[in-house]
Amino acid sequence: MSTTQLARGSRSDRLPAGVYLLGFSLFAMGTAEFLLAGVLPDVAADLDVPLSSAGILITVFALGVVFGGPPFAVLSLRWPRRTALVATQAAFAASVAVGLLGSYPVLLASRVASGIAYAGFFAIASVTAISLVTPDRNARASGVVVSGLSVAMVAGGPAGTLLSHFTGWRGGFWAVVLLTVAGMVGCILGIPAAATDTKPVADPDVARELATMRRPMLWGIYAITILTTAAYMITFNYLAAMLADITSVPEVWIPAVLALFGIGAFAGLSIGGRISDRRPHTALLAGTVAIVILSVVLAVAMEHVWLIVPTVFLLGIAAFVLNPALYGRVFAIAADAPTLAGSTTVSAFQLGISCTPVLAAVTLTQGAALTSVCLIGAILAAAAIPLIRLDNRSGRLGMR
Repeated sequence: MSTTQLARGSRSDRLPAGVYLLGFSLFAMGTAEFLLAGVLPDVAADLDVPLSSAGILITVFALGVVFGGPPFAVLSLRWPRRTALVATQAAFAASVAVGLLGSYPVLLASRVASGIAYAGFFAIASVTAISLVTPDRNARASGVVVSGLSVAMVAGGPAGTLLSHFTGWRGGFWAVVLLTVAGMVGCILGIPAAATDTKPVADPDVARELATMRRPMLWGIYAITILTTAAYMITFNYLAAMLADITSVPEVWIPAVLALFGIGAFAGLSIGGRISDRRPHTALLAGTVAIVILSVVLAVAMEHVWLIVPTVFLLGIAAFVLNPALYGRVFAIAADAPTLAGSTTVSAFQLGISCTPVLAAVTLTQGAALTSVCLIGAILAAAAIPLIRLDNRSGRLGMR
């Protein structure tokens, strides 16, 4: 990038278009993760399998993300970034399409493959985004990319479910394939083919990437990621049921309340992105403490709709204030070898999401009230606070 371009970028507060293209692509692919839950009964009926077997399709996608992403990131280290981005999107689109054309075993295998490709794209997109901006905007650029996932959660999944209602369950997934192809075209046109780093980045090296993973501070951030992600997702996953059974919100209004979480998530990403580049631990502590407080409020006041509605919005803000700060810390600790570290961050997020049913079962199978999941969320977030303080202290001492 030329000096003139850098100077122009320094005078503008706008991020490069490529960062937003990466966010769109993540939205397209992430929609497949959240769509399946909405059409699970239709999938089970159409493929003539029990609902529990259909549910395994969700689990194997998560396993593909958690365990397949980091090895894929290592294999793609020496690929040009744009090539890696397009290849992972192509693999994802092809896997989804093949699954739609086959039987249950084929769909099962395709979900594993698409999970691996999704994790690979997520990690490479995060690294590419920070290579397109100056160091003082790393967290903000990462926040824009991650925002694609929040859009997929609160808009892509529900929209795909609605489309599938009219076209059959495959219709929503064919839309995902088309959107992913559109993302591929966008990356080809909008992401420079050559290296675009505005700061020095070492050549990819597998040994260095693996050595980076031995840094204790990095695993502290992964632990914070798992705990805080599980803390807010355990509440979000059961929020619709609590609104219907306890708050007595009419069914037609429940999606609107859930959408408030998504609106809050957008606000949180914007706030977190602007704070985290300079004060990441402020964002981490504020968001985590807020999750503790808001989760307790939801647990004790779920019957009062006038209090619950704004609390859901605030929970979305608190939850997604964290994401840019978490990515910012990972790339600060692993600045010389970000690809594998970034991929493992994606796995940590997915692990936090995936463990929520197991954690909820701890109390719900014992006959506890549905709101007990909110208290579990508060406990998980509280457990992350000492780790955040430890990371802050270690960072000040220059430890890794």
